[in-house]
Amino acid sequence: MGHRPMVMPRRADLIAGVCVAGLILPQAVAYAGIAGLPPQRAVLATIAGSLLYVLAGRSRFAIMSPTSSSAAILGAVLATAPGDPEVKLALATIAVGLVSLCFLAAGGLRLGSLTGFVSRPVLRGFTFGLAITIIVGQLPGMVGIELPKANVFRLAYEIAAGVPHWHLASAVTGAVALLALLALRRLPAIPGGFIVLAAGIGASMAFDLSGHGVAVVGRIDLLTMPKMPPPLGWDTLSQLTQLVLPLVLVLFAESWGTLRTLALRNGDRVEPNRELSAFGLANLGAALVQGMPVGAGFSAGSAAETAGAATRWTGVVSAIGLAILVVAGASLVAHLPEPVLAAVVIASLVHALDPAPLVRLWKLRRDCYVATGAAAGVLVFGVLDGMLLAIVLSVLALLQRMAAPRIVRLGRLGDGHDYVDVARHPKAVLPEAVAVWRPAEPLFFANAERILSQISDRLAAEPAIRIAVVSLEETFDIDSTALDALLEFDTQMKARHVSIQFARMRDGVRDLIKRAGAADLLTRISFSVDDAVAAAKLARTTASGRE
Repeated sequence: MGHRPMVMPRRADLIAGVCVAGLILPQAVAYAGIAGLPPQRAVLATIAGSLLYVLAGRSRFAIMSPTSSSAAILGAVLATAPGDPEVKLALATIAVGLVSLCFLAAGGLRLGSLTGFVSRPVLRGFTFGLAITIIVGQLPGMVGIELPKANVFRLAYEIAAGVPHWHLASAVTGAVALLALLALRRLPAIPGGFIVLAAGIGASMAFDLSGHGVAVVGRIDLLTMPKMPPPLGWDTLSQLTQLVLPLVLVLFAESWGTLRTLALRNGDRVEPNRELSAFGLANLGAALVQGMPVGAGFSAGSAAETAGAATRWTGVVSAIGLAILVVAGASLVAHLPEPVLAAVVIASLVHALDPAPLVRLWKLRRDCYVATGAAAGVLVFGVLDGMLLAIVLSVLALLQRMAAPRIVRLGRLGDGHDYVDVARHPKAVLPEAVAVWRPAEPLFFANAERILSQISDRLAAEPAIRIAVVSLEETFDIDSTALDALLEFDTQMKARHVSIQFARMRDGVRDLIKRAGAADLLTRISFSVDDAVAAAKLARTTASGRE
């Protein structure tokens, strides 16, 4: 199914929008707490972000709101930033503006390929570690105790050690809310978050929970805009700029993963470059109302899907519904117990604690260390440094695989023209007096010299073979370092009186060799391994005739 035009809302959009509004209200307020910001910043960001997304975005399931990951990273950024609370509020606004600029620039430059920059194992490990960090961070609020900020292990110890000091009314309120949320998850058509939110407000008013020491949210005032941020020094702004990249990456990875998953599941199509621009517009709106960074969270998107969202109007309806809900019910929302909010956050992250994706990677023996390292990085070094470590691990894993000097020897399969790895196909026959080698990875600056040296060593171990074929089918393009290594290898083989034929060389590599002036090498390139072997045998026969 192609892009959906912006038509009039349907009845399904109205129902889905109202259901989603009830879900994202408690989540937005709770995520503001994670970031250390007033709740109205999250609510305003959700409203503005969802309204502006529809100008460019094409997903009917996209609900632009703060996410747990972005809230945790923003909180980590603000925690490391200098200044008083007013300065940190200004930094949050500027950070959202920078996020918007990054998305708009990426969309304008058509950098949609960045969707693969953060690998899935990294994202899974990061999400697993982040879920543990956020859940442990919410427990003090759920049991009614105050603890200084610390790493997740220290905080978990302090919570366990402080059981005698838990506030009983808060703990009971939070536990009942959490159990209710987990039970209602079995009924996805029912807005469990909104029901628990309403029940929490009702219980707070009926039993005077605030009078019994249970903390409540307080009034969320959307009509009074926040103060304009004070001017900030260049040093502070430059430091903030460096810390925005992890925020952009995790928002994009999480949002694109959500939209692509839901689109594939429902036969829709989303285009990454267009979505980048839409994310930029959504965060621009969030910045203008001095809100929080927003993205397409999986829980809100899944709720829209479950509720039957038919067009992009669902996001608009949810934004309007959220505004009406907060403005009309401001006096009621003020009674919302904070332990209930903590329970909402914990319930929304329980699914991320499923170890099955990590266990699967261990069974596959692929990227398991990357995912585990990403999870451990978040737990040990914190959210921000853990995200950076996860990205570094992803890049290092890629380089390690590509830099590994691995070559395979090829033989003919039967009487056909196919040449395959003789180690995997015992029936393959080695061509007479000709060795055929294929690098298993593309040649580039980190592996070219080692791979070609390995081929040279194998040929030296078989002095009877004076002709060899090197198949470069895996190499789509080469850099100057790999080019020099290839030309040096060819020269060394000539000095040892070994004739080299090349097979399946890409056009871009041929063009580069031509520009390098290696005309003789160009005459020894064939389109297939079979043609290269035939050319090698002809060269051997010609050389024998000359002798």
